[in-house]
Amino acid sequence: MASKLKIIPLGGVSEIGKNMTVIEYGKDMVVVDCGLSFPDDDMPGIDLVIPDMTYLEKNVEKLRGFLITHGHEDHIGALPFALQKLDVPVYGTKLTIALIEHKLEEAKVSGARLNCVSPGDTIRLGCFSVEFIKTSHSIAGACSLAINTPIGTVIHTGDFKVDYTPIDGEPIDIRRLAHYGTKGVLALLSDSTNVEQSGHTQSEREIGKTFESCFEKAKGRVIVATFASNIYRIQQIADMAIAYGRVVCFQGRSVENIAAIARELGYLNLPEESVVAVDKLKKYRDDQVCVITTGSQGEPMSGLFRMANSSHRLNVGKGDMIIISASSIPGNERSVGRMINQLYQIGASVVYNRMADVHVSGHARKEELKLMFRLTNPQYFIPVHGEVRHLHQHAELAKEMGVPEDNVFVTEMGDVVELTRNRGKIAGSVQAGGIMVDGSGVGDIGNVVLRDRKLLSEDGLFTVVVTINRQTGALLASPEILSRGFVYVRSSEELINEARELVRKDALKFESSHKSEWSGIKNNMRNELKNYLYEQTKRRPMILPIIIEI
Repeated sequence: MASKLKIIPLGGVSEIGKNMTVIEYGKDMVVVDCGLSFPDDDMPGIDLVIPDMTYLEKNVEKLRGFLITHGHEDHIGALPFALQKLDVPVYGTKLTIALIEHKLEEAKVSGARLNCVSPGDTIRLGCFSVEFIKTSHSIAGACSLAINTPIGTVIHTGDFKVDYTPIDGEPIDIRRLAHYGTKGVLALLSDSTNVEQSGHTQSEREIGKTFESCFEKAKGRVIVATFASNIYRIQQIADMAIAYGRVVCFQGRSVENIAAIARELGYLNLPEESVVAVDKLKKYRDDQVCVITTGSQGEPMSGLFRMANSSHRLNVGKGDMIIISASSIPGNERSVGRMINQLYQIGASVVYNRMADVHVSGHARKEELKLMFRLTNPQYFIPVHGEVRHLHQHAELAKEMGVPEDNVFVTEMGDVVELTRNRGKIAGSVQAGGIMVDGSGVGDIGNVVLRDRKLLSEDGLFTVVVTINRQTGALLASPEILSRGFVYVRSSEELINEARELVRKDALKFESSHKSEWSGIKNNMRNELKNYLYEQTKRRPMILPIIIEI
C-alpha cells in the first residue's frame, strides 16, 4: 500500500463549488482547498452546502494540513466548519490567509494554525513537499500547487487562467510549471470550468477600455456591481473613477470587508482622500461619485438590489449609470434580469455583459488548458472543478493532447484514484457528498425534511385538529381546520365544511375502538382527506391530523 498514491475528490467534481481534494500516501495526507457551495433551487431554506468530511475525521492522525489555492468562497468557505473538528495547520498566500482569518473571526473559531506563504515557497508536510506556484485568477494571491510525493509530482492548478498582462504585473509562472514538466509530472489535476469555451480568456486589463468609455459618458453617479473578491477589477474601477474626478464609496458588507483587508495588505492602492463613507456623499455632486457595490447576481440582501428597491441609504435614481461587471452564475439569470428591468424603470442607464465587455472570466479556456498540458506533460490526468459535462470534455481534450485513455480518470465525489509509477485505477470510494447548513444546524437537515419543505412550498399545509375524551374516545368539539398555502378558508367554506364532515365521521370511530387502533384511524383520516382534496382541487397539500386527548 505504501507504494500507492491516493487522490480523492471530496467535492468540486460533477459540480461547481465545494472544492476539496485529498492527496494521501502511506501515513500522510494533505487536503487541497476546503470550499462551500450555495444551495440549489431544490434546497429550500438551506444556507450553505459543505463537503462531507467524515473521511478526514476518521483519518485525522494522518492529516498534515490544508493547502489553499486562493481565497474564493468555493475554496475556503468550509474551513470554519472543518477547523472546529480538525486541529491541523492551514497554508495559503497573504490575502488568502487574511480572508480565512476574517471568516474564522465571524464564526468565532479561535486557535487555528494559519500559515502565510509566498509564491515560490516550498513547505514540508510529512512525506510531501509542496511548492506554491504563482497563477492568474480573478483574485490576488492565487496559486497552483506542485505536490512532490515519494512516487512523483502532482500538479494541482487551482482556478487559473493564463494572463500575460495582469493588473498586478505578475503573470502566471510558466517557467516553474515547465520546470516540473521537464522533470516529469505524475498527475495533473486541472480546472475544467471553461473547457467549453474555445480560444483564450481575455486579460483582466482588456475591460479597462470599456470602463473608460462608460465613465466618459456618465453624467450622474456611476454605480458598479462586481464580485467582492475581485480586487483587480475593483482597482481598475477605482483608478478610472479617480482619473475622472470621482470619489469612491464601497457598499455591501462583503465588498467593504474585502476592500479594507486588501488595502491594509497593499493589494488595493487608493489615496485615503478618494475613499468616502456613504454618509459623506451629500458633499459631492452626482458626477463626482462612484459607488462600488455587491449585487451583481441579484442577491436579495445585496447592496445594488436594495438600492434598486429603495431600501438603502443610497438609492438608485434617474440619470445614474449602473455597470454590472460580472456574468450571471447559472441559476441566477432570472433574478439578474428582474433587477436590470427594475433599474431601467427607475430611469437609470444599465451596462451589463451582453451589451459591453464589462467582465472577463478568471478561468482558462481551451487553448490555455492545452498549454497547461504542454507545460506539465503529465502521465495521468484528473479533471477537477467542473460539472459532469466539463469533466468529460476536459478528459477528451487530455486524450487529444496525448494522455493515454487508460490514464485519464473522470471521477465522482469520493472516488479513490490509486496511482503507482506504472499504473492507475479507480479503486473504490469513500463516504462523500454534501452536508447542508441551515442556520446553526450542520447536517441535521436531510432529504425527508427537504421533501416536506418542497411539498409545503408547492401545495401548502392542511391541518385538522380533533379533540377527544381520553377515556371514552368521544368527540368533544367540532374538528378545527387550518389551511396555510393551500386554500383561503373564508372563500372555500363548502370545501372546508365537507372536509370537516369527513373528519367528524372518522373521529366518531374512536369511541367504538380500542386505543391501540387509534393510530390506524388517524391514518385513515389522512388518506380520506387526501383523496377528497385531490378530487376537488387537483392539489396534494401536506395533511397533518392532530389528535388532542383531554
